[in-house]
Amino acid sequence: MYLYLPIAILKLIQKERLSGLWKIKLKNQLGRVNIKTNRVIWLHCVSVGEFHAARPLIDQLVELFSERRILITTTTTTGSIAVKSHYGETIEHCFFPFDLPFTLKRFVKNVKPEICILLETELWPNLINLLNMKKIPIALVNARLSQHSLAKYQKSSAKLARDTIKKITLIASQNESSTARFLTLGANPDTLHTTGSLKFDSNLSADIKISENLSQIVGNRRVVVFASTRSGEEKKILQSYINLNEKLDALLIIVPRHPERFDEVHRLITENKLNVKRRSENEPCNNDTEILLGDSMGELMSYYSICDIAFIGGSLTMDGGQNMLEAAASSKPVLFGPHVFNFEHISQLLLDSGGAIQVPDADQLMQMIAELLSDDGKRIAIGKNAKKTIENNRGVTKQLVELLTREIN
Repeated sequence: MYLYLPIAILKLIQKERLSGLWKIKLKNQLGRVNIKTNRVIWLHCVSVGEFHAARPLIDQLVELFSERRILITTTTTTGSIAVKSHYGETIEHCFFPFDLPFTLKRFVKNVKPEICILLETELWPNLINLLNMKKIPIALVNARLSQHSLAKYQKSSAKLARDTIKKITLIASQNESSTARFLTLGANPDTLHTTGSLKFDSNLSADIKISENLSQIVGNRRVVVFASTRSGEEKKILQSYINLNEKLDALLIIVPRHPERFDEVHRLITENKLNVKRRSENEPCNNDTEILLGDSMGELMSYYSICDIAFIGGSLTMDGGQNMLEAAASSKPVLFGPHVFNFEHISQLLLDSGGAIQVPDADQLMQMIAELLSDDGKRIAIGKNAKKTIENNRGVTKQLVELLTREIN
């Protein structure tokens, strides 16, 4: 970790130099923060997705523990922007420190947390060891552990993972499969609880003005959204679209997962000689426009609100998929590829309820899209089933608050 520190700092400066946040981020990551209270509940969300999932829980913590200050740390600048945009001065925010003893000691000394709440799979050995030594409770909530991740831990760092996970005070996992894997990894059974996924309690909704603006841009065209696509995935999607026997009677909106790839994906589309417009240009799509590149941030729910079908990216490549529930919440039929190990349980719930369709490859994806576009009844029914799946699995936040309250009080 120490040997990697200079590389991490250089990468940070290179990546964030244009945003203007690199100095603040580096300062925070080296443990230098200024929190103006001694009673802090610290919650770590890596990026935008984890933050949105945690919002129902954060809201409850703010309401129940008004005498304390809520600190949210993020790793990414996009996560930072989302936190500040939503909560403003209501909460504290800073960037997550490097997992090194000297940075963590400085950070914890400045923050003085009463509890540290980590989201999903954030297992930081030095942090967890330090908090454990200081007898500060550590909660891993909305926790998930795929078979893929378990195998990696067991192969490369079995002892370190076991020693780390045993020091966690509370683990609230998303499903029984993850619970079993945490036990296999070495977790203390007394700390484990299966509560479900916070993502089912998320109340994300589309911005009406943005949705209206997007509706004007796409016009009366039917719309298929390819959301949170990853490197290598767009190439497969575009090739299958080009190879389709009959041209799709719809506008394709491709929304890359990472903003730094917007220009790369635009070049890929133009290289394939497809007619493309960029969302950032805010110009109407005509009948000749085949692709709208979603080069915007924070508008995914609005894309879902105007679409007819939603494909969830990261699933045609070995990236493990992205959150499917935002599309499901919009009552849209959800499609994804074979690689959804990051959302193993959620994807299965959607499939079992008839709210989603899984395809083996990009060619079958395009065939299914064509089929659904020609069958309004089937398409609408799948969307309704997707929405119902969410309604049937709500209530996780209440369970988590009850478990966390025992550790905070």
